[in-house]
Amino acid sequence: MKKSLKLTLTGTVHSLFFRQFVKENADKNDVRGFVRNLEDGRIEIFLEGDQDSVDSVAAICKRGPQHAQIRSSEEKIEYFQDFREFKILGI
Repeated sequence: MKKSLKLTLTGTVHSLFFRQFVKENADKNDVRGFVRNLEDGRIEIFLEGDQDSVDSVAAICKRGPQHAQIRSSEEKIEYFQDFREFKILGI
């Protein structure tokens, strides 16, 4: 079953390293979508693919890499948009 999920993360995550971490994990799990910094310092992540893969990447993102400090996360189920790849976007 396909799933689309938007995550918004708050914490010490505002860096290219974090966005690259998300992309690498999305690519490993065949998840498509995007990650970008928001103007207010949060990170927005849109994930879509098989339900188990999306759930797995979402859990990884909420933990973050070793030096990230995630203070809060919000999840919202979204409409499937059929992205072709996973991209790192600008603001």
